[in-house]
Amino acid sequence: MEFARKVGAAVINALSYLGSLAALAGRAAFAAFIGPFLGRPVRFQSAVEQAMEAGVRALPILSLITFFIGLILALQSAYELKRFGALNYVASAVAISMSRELGPLITAIVVIGRSGSAFAAEIGTMKVSEEIDALETMAIDPVHFLVTPKFIAMVFMLPCLTIWANSMGILGGSLFGVLQADFTWTRYIHASLEALFLRDVVTGLIKSFMFGVTITAVGCLEGLSTGGGAEQVGRSTTRAVVVSIFLVILVDLVFTTLFFFLGAH
Repeated sequence: MEFARKVGAAVINALSYLGSLAALAGRAAFAAFIGPFLGRPVRFQSAVEQAMEAGVRALPILSLITFFIGLILALQSAYELKRFGALNYVASAVAISMSRELGPLITAIVVIGRSGSAFAAEIGTMKVSEEIDALETMAIDPVHFLVTPKFIAMVFMLPCLTIWANSMGILGGSLFGVLQADFTWTRYIHASLEALFLRDVVTGLIKSFMFGVTITAVGCLEGLSTGGGAEQVGRSTTRAVVVSIFLVILVDLVFTTLFFFLGAH
């Protein structure tokens, strides 16, 4: 009975947490897309600054990581395909793997490390220093003021970063294709594009959009839930990273399963 009680409490806590995430994301989405029509303009300048930080400044490290991942994929694919005399399918394997799965997922993990943790630390510090309470005292909604610009930046920048990551992954694979698989640069890129269908790219972009929502909601919720003391800011930041990675993979599983059954029919 004690075990069942603990399991039940854990399930209730998990569902409560997911409900809080959904409520926060819903409020941010309402403030972003409906609020301006109700006379509550979005802090556009802040959203641009967040987009620059989360998106543009992530390009160097994201480019490097996805380039190497594309090269690794090409090497691993060639290891098996060479046994069947199908080395010319390396380009297809890399392009499809990056577009459907690894491009969005690696992009999300990089952004979690850079921006998701920063969201939790920034808002958590404001919570500890009572700046959140000051905003509420001035009748300023913290969600509209702090969360909405981050939400807008993330849902627009994650798909853009994913497209860039896919391109860099394919470029990394082309390095192996040209040096070891008798491709030319033009023929490798052409083979990659031929292997991709619109649905492959669209499913990856839908996932990246949902990853952006998830990362923002978790980072901001953990920041807003920070207790007193500087130590709690560190704990909130760590928890934001761990929970974000778990939920991103869970969302990935849900949407991959959904797309699989929709494609099967």
